[in-house]
Amino acid sequence: MAGHGYESGRLNLPFVGIATFGKKPYVADWDAIEADAAILGAPFDMGTQFRAGARFGPRGVREASTLFSFGHAGAYDHEDDATYLGPEVRIVDIGDADIVHTDTEKSHANIEAGVRAILRARALPVVIGGDHSVNIPCVRAFDEVCERDGPIHILQIDAHLDFVDERHGVRHGHGNPMRRAAERGFVTGLTQLGIRNVSSTAKEGYEAARAMGADILSVRQVRTLGREGVLARIPKGARLYVTIDIDGFCPSIAPGTGTPSHGGFLYYEVLEILQGAAQAHDIVGIDLVEVAPDYDPTGSTSILAAQLLLNFLGFIFHARATRSGQSPA
Repeated sequence: MAGHGYESGRLNLPFVGIATFGKKPYVADWDAIEADAAILGAPFDMGTQFRAGARFGPRGVREASTLFSFGHAGAYDHEDDATYLGPEVRIVDIGDADIVHTDTEKSHANIEAGVRAILRARALPVVIGGDHSVNIPCVRAFDEVCERDGPIHILQIDAHLDFVDERHGVRHGHGNPMRRAAERGFVTGLTQLGIRNVSSTAKEGYEAARAMGADILSVRQVRTLGREGVLARIPKGARLYVTIDIDGFCPSIAPGTGTPSHGGFLYYEVLEILQGAAQAHDIVGIDLVEVAPDYDPTGSTSILAAQLLLNFLGFIFHARATRSGQSPA
């Protein structure tokens, strides 16, 4: 077992120490980020219309992620015969954006500043919410990068369309982010997966979404098409920003969320789509939102979120190494 890091230094078990994401190094100075991916917490949930509590999502997901921090030399997957997230992949946790209670615009501006700092460092931003409104400043932060590198396409995993334009003056709540994204000139379209049943968006919202470049599939439609059929609908060569609302999953495995919706995805359905997306596309940004740990005393929802993010990051950097001609383990 020589070379795996178990023989020297601290054992550093999951329940020991400060709970950064995956027990990765903490970087407090946002002007000194040197990494391939940087984790940013966005503990904002004042955009919710029902049950609050996603402000504790970043803390819950970070704590859950320590369960998967044993991989001193990466994580070997026997099905793929691949080692993911080895020491060559540098991941850091830059802490949380500052949230100003009752002030959506200031809080969103602080989240945007964090994403911009990550992008300036040429790292992959991975934002843990918070409610889905945090996607608004995340996408907004991509304007300069897209001017340099080209536009992005949004891949959304969610129970809800989140395409409300304005309701009683609210334009930056958790029902609005996909509408705000579609309005950006550097967003070429949206692939929205898992949208189902009674929705927070009226029929006119669906019509507007499709008119603005959205491809909308329910869970049942995704299952009928299968993974390859779904992936074929994403524009070839698109640079993907992936936004994952935990309520896209069935509440039987993810009850810890403010707006649960039965009939959702199971773990491998989403994981395999994300793996295929990572293999076929450049993933330029990720957010995972709406984890509200207090509604799930088992902690399973937070574990699901952490496991999904870590696996997705593994797929992304393995695919990047393969495309660049390197030899991923």
